[in-house]
Amino acid sequence: MNHLLATLGGKLTERWLNSLVLPGALFLAATAVGATLGHRHWHDVDRLRTTLDDLAARPALDRTGTAALLVALVLLTATAASLAAQFLGGGIERCRLRFGRDPFSRARTARRARRWRRIDAQLTEAVGHAHHAGTGPDGAVVIPGDTLARIHTLTEARDRIALREPARPTWYGDRMQAAADRVEAAYGVDLAVLWPRLWLILPEPAVRQVQSAHDSFSAAARLAAWAVGYALLACWWWPAALAAVGCAAVARTRARTALDTLAGLIEAAVDVHGRELATRIGLMSPDAQGRLDQDTGDDMSAMFRKAE
Repeated sequence: MNHLLATLGGKLTERWLNSLVLPGALFLAATAVGATLGHRHWHDVDRLRTTLDDLAARPALDRTGTAALLVALVLLTATAASLAAQFLGGGIERCRLRFGRDPFSRARTARRARRWRRIDAQLTEAVGHAHHAGTGPDGAVVIPGDTLARIHTLTEARDRIALREPARPTWYGDRMQAAADRVEAAYGVDLAVLWPRLWLILPEPAVRQVQSAHDSFSAAARLAAWAVGYALLACWWWPAALAAVGCAAVARTRARTALDTLAGLIEAAVDVHGRELATRIGLMSPDAQGRLDQDTGDDMSAMFRKAE
């Protein structure tokens, strides 16, 4: 029992250090450097060294109790900064997935939809030209290399905006909406009401994969929150802007990758285990053959919505 408690305590301490103390301590160190140097002396290492020497020479720091209190204060402050970043990261995560019913979000959605439709029209035109290209000896359509490259370029540009015509103000929201739309088109089921029930029957490997993707998306949101913190610090010490830009760029890349993986895993979970859920709730016979059909999907949605 003591060994188990010691192991759990060690893991909790390691997690506390890695997720809270270290990021917060790094931000506190950058804040201290920025407050000491400022814009005018942003690269003055000698000034920083002199300040550290003066601080270390203070008699109070020779006392063990004072040093211990100082270390505890630094740890608590670093933890508080990390908790603030987690709180802000949760807000960023919700903002990325918002439906956008306010005027600003509706305007952003409309602007993204116009860009998407413009590129989609260009892509449709390019594909039409490709279909009218010449044919080879075997009768197959021969698409010129430049036309094929243009099709690939336009497809990537359109998908960077959204996989389908935008209905939300952000790419992240549209990616999840695309997953819900494709599930409904394939099986006639509402993913929003299906997912909590499906989650209960997923096997452990699938749960771990989905949870890992969601955790990666949340971690990217926290990194974006740190970018906000470093951007604020740049008001006093401009090199912090470099850290802010780096954090923001990495956060955006990781968030897109994580959410794309998460949406794909959710669709895959419905593909693989949706029929099993229908069987467990009695809408399909265990001996029935074939895939989950539209009628069964509609019945599942009605049941889960507690419709009369």
